[in-house]
Amino acid sequence: MLRVPLKSGVTRLITPLARMMIKVGITANGITVVGAIGSWVASFFFFTNGDFFIGTLVIAFFLLSDLFDGTIARLMGSNGTRFGALLDSTLDRISDAVVIIALIFWSVENEPGWLVPLVASLVLGFMISYIKARAEGLGIVCEVGVAERAERLIVLLTATGLYGLGLTTAMDIGLWFLVFINAVTVAQRFFVVMRDA
Repeated sequence: MLRVPLKSGVTRLITPLARMMIKVGITANGITVVGAIGSWVASFFFFTNGDFFIGTLVIAFFLLSDLFDGTIARLMGSNGTRFGALLDSTLDRISDAVVIIALIFWSVENEPGWLVPLVASLVLGFMISYIKARAEGLGIVCEVGVAERAERLIVLLTATGLYGLGLTTAMDIGLWFLVFINAVTVAQRFFVVMRDA
């Protein structure tokens, strides 16, 4: 939903930075790993301690590294290796889960009402990725969905950031909205596979 209209503008913006990274020896896989590990550490350090606003900014910074790995690979004369694609996808799934798990840890004692939408978002998020991967394994193109990774992260991190600024209803609204768009995306992808299988 967001990726297509924003991609060209974002690519133009980050290309000079990606060139600088290449000059100092940073590889696409290297930035993928650093970004993922940084987001994991930040999630557990900030969110489990209730530091939602600063945590959101730091986590968003590390997750934005996902914008650079593909650009770096392209500038180095390729569109990335198959292993690089697997590494990127795997670490993305782990990073998404870690952010939610860190919130679950905090909510157990502080906001138990968040547990149901957090767990639902965790499960549905994995289903979104699994259905697409399984469909591709069956030879079916499954690119549909109102909420890909970027949209899901924007909703979740906007909610945590606003909550950190004192807007306490932001998390309740954001989490249930996240559950809704995840469920819609799962349904859309399942329908595509059912139709094309």
